[in-house]
Amino acid sequence: MREETLGGLTVRITGGTDREGGGDGPVVVLMHGFGAPGTDLVGLWRVLDVPQRVRFVFPEAPHALPGYFGGRAWWPLPMAEIEQAMAAGRARDFASEDPSGLAEARAGVVSMLDAIEEQLSVPADQLVLGGFSQGSMLACDVAFTTARPLAGLVVLSGTLLAEARWAAGMPARAGLPVFQSHGRLDPLLGFGQAERLRDRMVAAGLDVAFVPFSGAHEIPLVALAGLQTFLRERFPEA
Repeated sequence: MREETLGGLTVRITGGTDREGGGDGPVVVLMHGFGAPGTDLVGLWRVLDVPQRVRFVFPEAPHALPGYFGGRAWWPLPMAEIEQAMAAGRARDFASEDPSGLAEARAGVVSMLDAIEEQLSVPADQLVLGGFSQGSMLACDVAFTTARPLAGLVVLSGTLLAEARWAAGMPARAGLPVFQSHGRLDPLLGFGQAERLRDRMVAAGLDVAFVPFSGAHEIPLVALAGLQTFLRERFPEA
């Protein structure tokens, strides 16, 4: 693994011919969730059985969170309100929210993707973008509100956000392969909202592989197995 700054974001790069991002293979970008450190998802590259030529980039969110022991955020969240909703036995509905800081986060990720394309010499159509929780929402925002070419979208325990903007942009992504997983018992981002996001994407013509699981806000083995299949279908052995 090597650490670099790409487009203003700190990233960890793994995989490829030298296991540090070498070669000219496709790239999978996975963004961590709210409150996690920048290294949170890095271990996934050792778990996913994909061709050696596949490279992984794990960006670190720009905002430090005091009290989260190294945790970071892509944009601020109203944690007190979220915790109140969870205490009441319901997950907060984010579909109508277009949070402050999201546009800045999106611009930062687009700059990072531009730098990845240039510095890692990867064609835009060989780049998969995704993440977990807040990271997956940011990936969706990039996919549905920009014209940047993508080979696929990965939504691990994400939810519908900024619904009006996303819905308007989804038809332009018709045919885009999407992998989505979500726990039926997720207390933070409700399963029903994940289904709503799935249904929106399917109706717009995206090619969605949806993997529900009997769990909470997590990435279990069944989700990893589905993601592995998804990536191997996008990027088979040369």
